[in-house]
Amino acid sequence: MIVKEVLSEELLTLAEVRELLSKIVEERREKGLEVGYGFRKALHHADQFAKISGEESRELINKLLELEKMKPTIAVRIADILPQSRDEIRSIYAKEKYTLSNEELDQILDYVLEAIK
Repeated sequence: MIVKEVLSEELLTLAEVRELLSKIVEERREKGLEVGYGFRKALHHADQFAKISGEESRELINKLLELEKMKPTIAVRIADILPQSRDEIRSIYAKEKYTLSNEELDQILDYVLEAIK
């Protein structure tokens, strides 16, 4: 398939991708169409690694974006990985030009723990 033009672009979490792919699979099966190998592999990957629902991941991203040193790409990465320690969060921020204080790290961890429960 050749893409001629990108109409829009949006950052999605793995959980949101899983939900979108599942809807597409259902639609294709209702129409009697075959679901391709690559598509099935993408859905399997999303099923295997998405830990929370798409709605919960979007809520987590919205909370994270309220923080001062949070970029959308990092918020999506945190929502996908759901880090459980300060060190895991620091590794996500490793390429950034700034570091987070312990209070900022703890706030991120609190948001992640709320999303998991």
